[in-house]
Amino acid sequence: MNKLMLFGTQGCHLCEEAELIIATCKLDQFEVERVDIAEHEQWQDKYAIRIPVLYHPQTKKELGWPFTEPDVQALINRLSND
Repeated sequence: MNKLMLFGTQGCHLCEEAELIIATCKLDQFEVERVDIAEHEQWQDKYAIRIPVLYHPQTKKELGWPFTEPDVQALINRLSND
């Protein structure tokens, strides 16, 4: 199964909004792993002021906030066709 990572942190209201958007999307072939960047220094440096970010580690494609359900679906479609 393909994996997506949702970079965020605890108490981030934008991250909570992103989770709600992702929950409405059809992600049958993807597992979404929530990553708290406060616990991972390597992600803090890159994403601290950009969260939430939806990231596909295999292709390194990412979708930064703000994003909508159609944006997430477009990313999923691109990843599915690669």
